[in-house]
Amino acid sequence: MKIAAFDIGGTALKMGVVLPHGEIILTKSAEIIGSDGDQILAEMKQFLVENSDVNGIAISAPGYVNPKTGLITMGGAIRRFDNFNLKDWLETETNLPVSIENDANCALLAEKWLGKAADLDDFLCLTIGTGIGGGIFSNGELVRGGRFRAGEFGYMFSERPGAGRPGKYTLNETTTMLVLRRQYAEITGRPLEKITGEEIFANFDAGDAISERLINEFYTGICTGIYNLIYLFDPTHIFIGGGITSRPTFLKELKHHMTSFGLRDTIIETVTHKNQAGLLGAVYHYLQEENRHE
Repeated sequence: MKIAAFDIGGTALKMGVVLPHGEIILTKSAEIIGSDGDQILAEMKQFLVENSDVNGIAISAPGYVNPKTGLITMGGAIRRFDNFNLKDWLETETNLPVSIENDANCALLAEKWLGKAADLDDFLCLTIGTGIGGGIFSNGELVRGGRFRAGEFGYMFSERPGAGRPGKYTLNETTTMLVLRRQYAEITGRPLEKITGEEIFANFDAGDAISERLINEFYTGICTGIYNLIYLFDPTHIFIGGGITSRPTFLKELKHHMTSFGLRDTIIETVTHKNQAGLLGAVYHYLQEENRHE
C-alpha cells in the first residue's frame, strides 16, 4: 500500500508518498503564493495524477479541523478553506479514501509513531514559527477539544492584559519569530522583509546589544508559555519544533532561561522529524482511521 501525504502550509505545500511503516519514498514541495487555497487544491490534484498508484490520501491541514467529518471550520492562513470539507472534496475528485487532521496534531502523532514519544502517555508538542501552536497527548490519548481547537498555545497570555486589545498580550503577538523580526526592524529602521531570524541570532552570537535584549525577551516569553503548560497538563516531556530548533544551541539556551522558572522535572527536547513530521503524522492518522473502520 502507498499513501499520498500532504502537509498544507500558508507558504508551502509539502507532498510525499509514504509506505505503511513510515518510509517516505518520494517528496515534492510547491511554493504557495498568497496562501492561495485554489492553488493548493490544484497542486494536490496534479501530484495525485503523477502518483496514480496510491491507495489513499492523508492530509495535515492548519486551522480548526474535524477529523471525523473532514470539515475545516477555520483554515488558519488559508482563508479559502474556511467552512470547507477538504476530505469530501478529495474523495469526490479521486474516489480514494481520505483522512485529515490538524497540522500541529500531526506533528505530535509523528513523534508518537516514529519519534521520542513512542512509549509516552503524557507529552506536549510546541511549534514555534510565525505563530505558536501545539498538540496535547494526555492519559494515553490525543486531546482535540470539544470544537477541535485544543493546542492553540499561542493564544495564552504572556503577560497580564492592559486596557488595550487582549489579543496583543498573547504569545502569538509577543513571542514568535515574526514578532522578533518586527521588533528588530523597528529598532534598526530597516524593512522587515530584509531581516531574517538567522541574522538576528548571528548578531546575538556576535554580542550585539539590541539582538541580545530582544532574544533574551524572546526566550523569556517561550519559557513563560512552557511554565503555564507544565502546570496545566503536567507532561513528562515537551517536544519543540519549528525553524528555530535548527539552531545548534537553541535547546541549551532555552534550558538556561528555564532555570530561573524553577521547573526541572519535565524533559524538554526538540522534535524528531522536523520538516517531515506533518507528512508522517498525517499518514499515522490515516492508518489509525483505516484500522478503526476495518
